[in-house]
Amino acid sequence: MQTVAVESTASRVPIWLWAASVLGVLWNLYGAFQYAGTFTAAGQAAMTAGMTATQAALYLSLPAWISVVFAIGVFGGLAGSILLALRRNLARPVLAGSFVAYGLLFAGDAWHGVFAAIPSQLAVLAVVVLIAAALFRVSQRAGQRGLLS
Repeated sequence: MQTVAVESTASRVPIWLWAASVLGVLWNLYGAFQYAGTFTAAGQAAMTAGMTATQAALYLSLPAWISVVFAIGVFGGLAGSILLALRRNLARPVLAGSFVAYGLLFAGDAWHGVFAAIPSQLAVLAVVVLIAAALFRVSQRAGQRGLLS
């Protein structure tokens, strides 16, 4: 009687894919928490803490589409990271959408003078866009290597 060795699916998944998925989920959960805070007075007060009155007024007066692209970026990144962990091909377009949304958020903040008024926001949002780009790139790489279904 011949035995057939069955390779575990989990053992074939590279560590970089699991690491990116888990870190993506954790990062985007933090982003979702930040986003949820924008809807409470306490959250808005915490976000504007340390800002001048002019900076806080600018930040709180941004148009609604800024909030929409923030939500798409955050929740798209969270859903895409979960899909990546589940090794679903749908992770690619979802993470692409998140990356595009964060790019629009970056452009909107630049257009509305957020970076000029709050220079630290440039560094923060640049990191967010880079992480979204990295998650999208990981999903592309995983797809190219046949790790997504």
